[in-house]
Amino acid sequence: MKAALSTLISTKNLPPHHCASSSSSSLSRSIWLHPKPLSPPPSFLAPIAPAKSRSSSSIGLSRSSKIHTANFSSTMASAYKPEAARVPPALPLPTPPVTKFKIGLCQLAVTADKERNIAHARKAIEDAAAKGAQLVLLPEIWNGPYSNDSFPVYAEDIDAGGDASPSTAMLSEVSQRLKITIVGGSIAERSGDHLYNTSCVFGTDGKLLAKHRKIHLFDIDIPGKITFIESKTLTAGQSPTIVDTEVGRIGIGICYDIRFQELAMIYGARGAHLICYPGAFNMTTGPLHWELLQRARATDNQLYVATCSPARDAGAGYVAWGHSTLVGPFGEVLATTEHEEAIIIAEVDYSLLELRRTNLPLLKQRRGDLYQLVDVQRLNSQ
Repeated sequence: MKAALSTLISTKNLPPHHCASSSSSSLSRSIWLHPKPLSPPPSFLAPIAPAKSRSSSSIGLSRSSKIHTANFSSTMASAYKPEAARVPPALPLPTPPVTKFKIGLCQLAVTADKERNIAHARKAIEDAAAKGAQLVLLPEIWNGPYSNDSFPVYAEDIDAGGDASPSTAMLSEVSQRLKITIVGGSIAERSGDHLYNTSCVFGTDGKLLAKHRKIHLFDIDIPGKITFIESKTLTAGQSPTIVDTEVGRIGIGICYDIRFQELAMIYGARGAHLICYPGAFNMTTGPLHWELLQRARATDNQLYVATCSPARDAGAGYVAWGHSTLVGPFGEVLATTEHEEAIIIAEVDYSLLELRRTNLPLLKQRRGDLYQLVDVQRLNSQ
């Protein structure tokens, strides 16, 4: 199975931005990248070389064909009403504050020792930043065990902050000190009588930019394989979360949220450049669905998708699949790892968003005359 998913290559064969120094922590020694294809890439991925010469008649035919195609496309677009496929209409993709940057995905081993987990996450963030990461993503439930029994014990009052939320206090301090953006995985949050599975986003000034409460709770039952009912202890969030940061507009989802394409479609319609999903898929669904869902969300919405899982602990009550990954807007796996602890450093290049949307102009080809996606929150706010 390992060979089918990815191939381990030594750091001496990696590009410079993937190479770790000899003093690097063990977290970053095992970075996995999908191998280069053995055969040439499909012709539609290669740039089209200009023709050396054309006759005047062929030039005239080409111009005529282009005019006809443009008129036909315009007529069809008008009839299909692509702008009506999103209600309210989709927002234009904003110009990001940076074109290229490095992202760090910290796949961490999680123990029952909360103080150790917080210190360990701090070190991983510092290591990722030292390797050039301007955005760091942590796993789902990184400060304690993933279990219904543990959620109430490890829960923090994020709004109160300080000693009431040592996990987010650390994230705030580190983001400000290192001048990086952090999508802080997720932790159990206590708010009044409710518990939530919550992700916090901190800006380079250490301020809390956004807080996403997991919208879709992980309630599944696969007989003989896995049963988990998050709703026994957790309450579902009530709002999609998209936030403007110094590394672009980011949509946030947590684990099971990735299964619901409508949420990703809303983020795409709100102009997201990237969706981050801290998640902990399991040994049953992970091999089948984890990479598939990431590539689907990225491909359908023509944006980047980044995921971060805890490292696998075979002795834990809940065993995570691992395989934290970055996927590009064409559905290509840009970087991934196996199940051990690791820090992945990879480049995000937003110029590819416009390129792929030009290659496949899906925004102009939707059938608003046949279907619509309604963003209830945006619609109600108008």
